[in-house]
Parts: sequence; C-alpha cells; structure tokens
Amino acid sequence: MNQRESQRIGVFYGLAAYGWWGVVVVYFKWVSHVPPLELLAHRIVWSVLLLAALLGYRRRFAEIPRALRDPKILRILLASTVLVACNWFTFIWAVMHAKVVQASLGYFINPLVNVLLGFVFLRERLRPVQWASVSLACAGVISMTLQLGSVPVIALILAFSFGLYGLLRKIVGVESMVGLATETFLLLPAAFGYLLWLGLEGNLVFAHHDLRTDLLLVAAGIVTALPLLWFAHAARRLNLATVGFLQYLAPSLQLLIGVTIYKEDFTPRHAMSFGLIWIALAIYSVDAATRIRRYGRVRP
Repeated sequence: MNQRESQRIGVFYGLAAYGWWGVVVVYFKWVSHVPPLELLAHRIVWSVLLLAALLGYRRRFAEIPRALRDPKILRILLASTVLVACNWFTFIWAVMHAKVVQASLGYFINPLVNVLLGFVFLRERLRPVQWASVSLACAGVISMTLQLGSVPVIALILAFSFGLYGLLRKIVGVESMVGLATETFLLLPAAFGYLLWLGLEGNLVFAHHDLRTDLLLVAAGIVTALPLLWFAHAARRLNLATVGFLQYLAPSLQLLIGVTIYKEDFTPRHAMSFGLIWIALAIYSVDAATRIRRYGRVRP
C-alpha cells in the first residue's frame, strides 16, 4: 500500500470516528429514559466484554496484567480511569438535560485546553500565536459566563477532563486499546456492583422496560469502543495537522444536532462566544499546519 492510499484510508477512518462522536448525541437521546448512572454502568460493562474479545482475538490480553504490575503505570491509569468516567458521565448527563450546545463548546475548546495543560504540566513553551489562541478561547468562555449568569460548568468539565485524560495517556505510554481496556476493567467492579444493587432494589431498567431499550444498552459497548478503534487506525496513517482539523467535526455535528434537531437555544450572544473560540481554533490550526509543513512536526 502506497503512502497516498494509506492516507486516504486514514482520512476515511478519521471521518468515521469523529463523525460517530458527533452523532452519538442521537444514541444518548434514544436512551434518555435510562438514569445516567445506569447508562454509564452499562457503557462500562459492555465495553469490557467487547474489548476483552478484541484483545483475545489479537492475543494481547497479557498486556493488561503487565501494565497493572507496574505501580507507576497503575497509579496513572487509576487517575485516567476516574477522568474518563467523569467525562462519559458528564456528556451523558448533558445530552439528557438538553445541554448539547454547551457540551459541544467543551469539545471545541479542548484543543486549546491541551495547549494550556502542556504549558502547565509539561513545561512546553507557548508561542505568541498560541497565547493569542488561548486568550481568545478564555474570552469566549468569559463571554458565555456573562451571558448565562453562571460558569459553563459542563463545557469546562468536558474540556478539562478529556484534556487531563489525554495528558495522562501521553505520559503512561500504554497502547490505546490496552489502556482503554485496562481502564474499563478497573471500573468494572463498581459498574457491575451498581447494576446488581439496582436489580436487587427493583430499579434496574435493563430487562425491565422493553426489548429496544435492552438492545440499545447492549450496544453501548460498540458505541464506546468502535470509534476509538477507528481513531487509532486514523492516527497511525495521518499527520497531526490532518487529525487536528478532523477533530472539529465532532463538536460541529453536536452543535448542529443540538440546535436543529433538539431545538436548543443558539442566540446571537451564543454566536459571539462561539465566534471567539472558532477564531482561536482557526489561528491555532493554521499555525500548527504551517509548522508541520515546515518542520515535519509541531515544534515549540
């Protein structure tokens, strides 16, 4: 396979992954009658089964015990596990409570949060252009805060939980599928225990509502794991600039679905706040693409 064909396949996988993450809002709306914590528990349980099958098929199951035997890796994965659970739950709650627009805001500002986290934790120097992007994003969040009369908590939780999660996964150096499987395995006892407790209390939706709901809950594993596998294929074939541009597809679709299908508010004041963030992202993306073309990678 030549490089051009490999890149074409990478773009296909990238569009599939980010497109899926953009329209997954619809899935969570379909199961909005399921309490968020139960839905999160199902997402974990069914993801474990799917990922265990995939790791077994690829004969990589032994990598999980090896990772867990290293105290440093275990500590980092425990922290990343808490962050990914927080991110998943917050997004589920946001969709179920008609906060899709604010959730999309969180994923729009996430790339700039990553830049800020790199400066704080990895001591990466920020160029003037990057400072300008981060400042514009902060201005957008402040503008949204003034409009809402409160801090856009959902957007900030999503942006920082996913940003910190990415930071920890970069540090730990564990392959993506193995890392995700380890995280879901660590969450499994709490998730399964919670579902068991709901069942004993007579409050479990699964198997007590209708067949459609049961099938949708079982599909939570595919909803979680499949786009991550597509993303892994894309990341191996594409340069950072291309992946960076593709990642804006997901929040763009979320925003579009929230406004057009679920009729959430998007006033001129919202447009002003989002506009500041979109300008910040444009500056950041063009700068990153220019430096990759010049140096072959993003340099500080």
